[in-house]
Amino acid sequence: MTNNHLPFKNPNLRVAALFVNSLANAGLESVVISPGSRSTPLTLAFEAHPDIEIFVHLDERGAGFFALGMAIASNRPVALVCTSGTAVANYLPAIVEAQMSQVPLLILTGDRPHELRHSGANQTIDQVKIFGDLVLWSVDMPLPEADPPEVVLRYVCTTAVRAYATANGLRKGPVHVNFPFRKPLEPESSEQYSVFSEQYSVFSNQFKIHNFSVGTLQPSAEQLDWLRAVLTQHPHGLIICGPRCPGGDFPQAVIELAERTGYPILADSISGVRFQRKEAKIRKNAKEKSAKSAKSVDNPIISGYETFLQSDPGWLEPEVIVRFGAVPTSRWLNEYLDKISPVVRLHIRENGIWADDSHRTTHFMQLNETAVCHQLVQKLPQRANTAWLQTIRQTEQASQTALQTALAGKLFDGAIVADVVELIPEGSLLFMGNSSPIRHLDQYGRFQAKPLTAIANRGASGIDGNLATALGLYAASSQPLVAVVGDITFFHDMNSLLLVKNLIQRYKDTKKQKKHSAASAPLRLEKNITIVLLHNDGGSIFNRLPIAQIEPPFTDLFLTPHGLDFKPICRMFGLAYSRADSRDAFRTAFTASVQDPTPRVIAVHTQNQQDEAIRREINRAVLAKLQA
Repeated sequence: MTNNHLPFKNPNLRVAALFVNSLANAGLESVVISPGSRSTPLTLAFEAHPDIEIFVHLDERGAGFFALGMAIASNRPVALVCTSGTAVANYLPAIVEAQMSQVPLLILTGDRPHELRHSGANQTIDQVKIFGDLVLWSVDMPLPEADPPEVVLRYVCTTAVRAYATANGLRKGPVHVNFPFRKPLEPESSEQYSVFSEQYSVFSNQFKIHNFSVGTLQPSAEQLDWLRAVLTQHPHGLIICGPRCPGGDFPQAVIELAERTGYPILADSISGVRFQRKEAKIRKNAKEKSAKSAKSVDNPIISGYETFLQSDPGWLEPEVIVRFGAVPTSRWLNEYLDKISPVVRLHIRENGIWADDSHRTTHFMQLNETAVCHQLVQKLPQRANTAWLQTIRQTEQASQTALQTALAGKLFDGAIVADVVELIPEGSLLFMGNSSPIRHLDQYGRFQAKPLTAIANRGASGIDGNLATALGLYAASSQPLVAVVGDITFFHDMNSLLLVKNLIQRYKDTKKQKKHSAASAPLRLEKNITIVLLHNDGGSIFNRLPIAQIEPPFTDLFLTPHGLDFKPICRMFGLAYSRADSRDAFRTAFTASVQDPTPRVIAVHTQNQQDEAIRREINRAVLAKLQA
């Protein structure tokens, strides 16, 4: 195809249009763009495409995490676009998290042409394979030509679909595609841009290719027979659901497996299982259909282990450990699993990613987790002996009772997190910042029969980009957002508060459109934003470390009190601000905020070192009750 057949002459726009249209055909729905010159062809191609929603974030570091949050919420790739130079490098923290958490991202970077590389040209760095092994695939695209052979145009389309499919495979993750562009980067005139927009789909769809498709890894008959034998021959087992377990039907499927085996589920707070329980009903076979009802069994979800596993729980050692998801957040659960000696340590994970830092796994099965649970339930006996489950439930109940008593009247970060879990409306998104907040959720966020989507960036566990991730989750979902972060985490990502105003306006506009198109649609919970800021003036997590006993370097170089007041920052970004200095004040402010469409930050001021003293006091009190 020659230029005479093109609806526009600029070769950069041609390549960008082909690539973007192919991404849309593959399934891409959203892109996050940071403004810049060298990425102009990509930006214009996305802007002209009718089926891809554009989000803009001025800060590339925040943009990367915002896209990460969107990809987590949608479980499908989200694209990123930036210009050349250090803009590209600012994506690195988000790419690290995406790689570690298996989140699909498409990083599309504008670059200088080859003759300017390694020449001292302005804003030119080596972007080829800049992310190394942190991406699943890295491609340096050819320089657009004025009159390319058609195979090159087909290559552009194929690469787009392959990039999308690679990011969205069984092992999801980031993919980097680098685009060298030679000037001119833009159309010659507004009229030429109009031609580009109008003829976009006509030209781009001449080079369609078939999309990739991915199935699931089903267990074989031999694998199911082996699993059935292991689970039936060993009545004392534990199911461990770590972070990032599958969504969809998995939470219900693993609960049914637990009920059938009599194995309790130790569910991480961000496993997707702890706060997703629905009343499970034991499936009846044909012989049981005449029965009036199935006998209920104890709820198998255990959430208090971070407290009671700090000492010997007094049970028999489990014979089988069945693991799903990533390494658990809980220090004490991991230490317990490391010191016991079960007959079988099984990890089932369809993406094949190893997640065992103690290297004690005896059997790893790369299979679809939901399929395994469903098919095992069909093969196992109808009713397990529940004595083992009841023993662990008794420990859980005693621990939770003692914990609630010990928490009463205490003002510290952990108690605020417990209040959030109690008061948050069902169906909400709950994003937890790293360091102390996620650990508090794991310890004090007890199971409730209230569906929540709890998420944290636990791939690399960084405190950067947490606000952007939370807002990305909000942007790609239909749920209201509650984000709980510490003051250092808040400080690290204040730039991303700029997103709030635009996101709220998008939501209002969408709501108006839906109101006009479906006036009879039922009302639902307001899709609002509440940020709980745990303000203890420094890095409180370091109080848990031995270095806390060594002064002055601890306060000056680790705790680093900053003395900042974030109220003016919130005002600058258009957020309402409340301060709570007591639990009652927080509970009142939080209850009001989750019912108010106005985005709000609630700052809870606590004492840094006192918080850690209270946490340890509560641990001692609960363990003393359990051992009495």
